[in-house]
Amino acid sequence: MRRILFSACAAAVLAIGAAAPITAKAETVAVTNAKILTAGPAGEIASGTVVFKDGKITAVGANVVAPAGARVIDAHGGVVAPGFFATGSLLGAVEVGSLGNDLSVNNPEIGASFDIQYGLNPESGLFPVARLGGLTSAVVLPLPVGGRGGDSDEEDDDASQYTAGPAGEGSKSHALFAGSGAVIDLAGHEVLVTKAKVAMVAPFGQSGARVSGGARGAEFVALKEAFADVRDFMKNKAAYDRAAYRDLALSKGDLEALIPVVEGRMPLVAVVHRASDIRQVLAFAREEHIKVILDGAQEAWLVAPEIAKAGVPVLLNPFDDRPESYEELAATMDNAGRLSAAGVTVAFESTGGSARVRETRYEAGSAVSHGMAYDAAVAAITINPAKIFGVADRTGSLEPGKDADLVIWTGDPFEPLSQPTAVFIHGQAQPMTSRQTELRDRYKDLGRALPPGYTHP
Repeated sequence: MRRILFSACAAAVLAIGAAAPITAKAETVAVTNAKILTAGPAGEIASGTVVFKDGKITAVGANVVAPAGARVIDAHGGVVAPGFFATGSLLGAVEVGSLGNDLSVNNPEIGASFDIQYGLNPESGLFPVARLGGLTSAVVLPLPVGGRGGDSDEEDDDASQYTAGPAGEGSKSHALFAGSGAVIDLAGHEVLVTKAKVAMVAPFGQSGARVSGGARGAEFVALKEAFADVRDFMKNKAAYDRAAYRDLALSKGDLEALIPVVEGRMPLVAVVHRASDIRQVLAFAREEHIKVILDGAQEAWLVAPEIAKAGVPVLLNPFDDRPESYEELAATMDNAGRLSAAGVTVAFESTGGSARVRETRYEAGSAVSHGMAYDAAVAAITINPAKIFGVADRTGSLEPGKDADLVIWTGDPFEPLSQPTAVFIHGQAQPMTSRQTELRDRYKDLGRALPPGYTHP
């Protein structure tokens, strides 16, 4: 049923998107007669106009008038919203999971120093599919041992194929850290990285125990030693370079990569699920004076007040409601709503890794149906991930001065039958087609002659 519905909706998207040509950056565009979800201080505007020029938003409001000479796009009472974020996605790093990935390494010298930005593919065939779901940005994070909640490709649920760290003998200290992630836009141009090194990823709970000798407590001992080594390295770089300092567990590259973490400039994404493990992560962050982001956090609602008091944001998948392990016995679809109501900043992670990130808006709609406030769900896929990963000055909301990353919808974007009529990234209108829609159109008329390669002499 889902496939039939998506095919029908894709046909509608193609029909209405064909009339939207690529917009030159120098052109002034005014989108009028629209319900505007700003995701900013202005909140929701029942009927208004958004104006942008040279890739930047210049005006948003109910009383804004289209400038003289502007190209006017009448939204016909539809919705204009910021482009959505695919947070924690695999976009650009995985095309087909069973054929390899650029998400992790198996090298004892490279753990924290692994940087996702260098392996991203701006020509990924999955970018157009994501854009048709209203997505304009993605937060791509390395996969640690055990993966993350909701990010294993549906083609292969064995997350071990992505995990960092050696499979056999040798030091596993580098596998405490999976590397740093990046924020990218989905326009498919050569320069796709909006901001690199936005966060360091580390596994906790059972996965953290696996790389630390088998016990949760061992991981915290190893992490404390690693951070102590980083601080010693910072004070004694000259001696280290002369080989006149004690041996350190991590490579020089990993030590350098962790300096922003111990200095509190780069957050640590803690992949954690169980409530008791979440408490330990919060305590560890306080003791080490580091910033953390909880990732997965299926049982976070049980400790929502503590998370809110610590000011720690949470990345989660609203569809996680099954106790798939003993770490997730209290998983519930109310998780997002309860956390948000407690004052926790929530961002939604993408379901299905890379192939199904277009369903991000359905996740948000589901969260609303399970108690989350509508505006909070909008924020969870727009301004919240932008704030969490340090790009809110550029994108994530519809405000003057920000990038013109926006989508025009036929109706409420959380409703499956609503579809985008236009997608803009940096003010550039994006093609409203994908490889899938092109193949559909090529072969949907079975009565016409096939291309030459499909006919027999």
